[in-house]
Amino acid sequence: MDIHVGQLTTELIVGFIALFLLTKVLGKTQISQITPFDFISSIFLGELVGNAMYDDETSIFVILYAIVVWGSMVYIVEIISQKFKGTRKFLEGAPTIVIRNGLIDRDMLKKSKLDINQLQNLVRQKGFFGLREVEYAILESNGSLSILPKYQYGPPNRQDLNLQSQEQPELPITLILDGELNHDNLSTAGLSRNKLLEQIHKQGYSDIKEVVYAEFSEGKLLIMPCTKPKK
Repeated sequence: MDIHVGQLTTELIVGFIALFLLTKVLGKTQISQITPFDFISSIFLGELVGNAMYDDETSIFVILYAIVVWGSMVYIVEIISQKFKGTRKFLEGAPTIVIRNGLIDRDMLKKSKLDINQLQNLVRQKGFFGLREVEYAILESNGSLSILPKYQYGPPNRQDLNLQSQEQPELPITLILDGELNHDNLSTAGLSRNKLLEQIHKQGYSDIKEVVYAEFSEGKLLIMPCTKPKK
């Protein structure tokens, strides 16, 4: 099929500019942070625009229309996940703890459609060549694995430094996210709502809504505010 060079050049320029603007609108998500849906959406959009450009019966308007419609749907999904926090687990997925306290959680592994060989592969990619070196392993929503190693295998190696401490690291527990309290994690941390409010008041904040993020680890509460504490 012969395609007029001038028409193809125009379509390439328009498609390039449209995709560039679309990526600016959708945000600066890094490749390592994209979810499986983001990845599939990118491939689909690229194929859609590519096929349209090499079809001499497809006008520039159709190319722009396809980009706008698909980009709008992706943007709407992003807005929904930002505005309605309850939809994030469904739309973006949620992290899953597949190794807890040095033991493999087979139920979570099965739920994540991950087998032992794949888990070993992901662990090795993080620089640990045995599951016994791992205290916690979290499968992130983008498919990557985050690891908290056991005390003797963490960098720097405590055995090399002759440190005899046998204390295992604790996994930080997120209590407040975007000004909303996570009641399940509150129970896991062994705290009550009143106790948490008491700690928040001590750090100069009057309400949970003033805290954008709070985590509990090793008996201490870390608070990241969205406003300055009242004096």
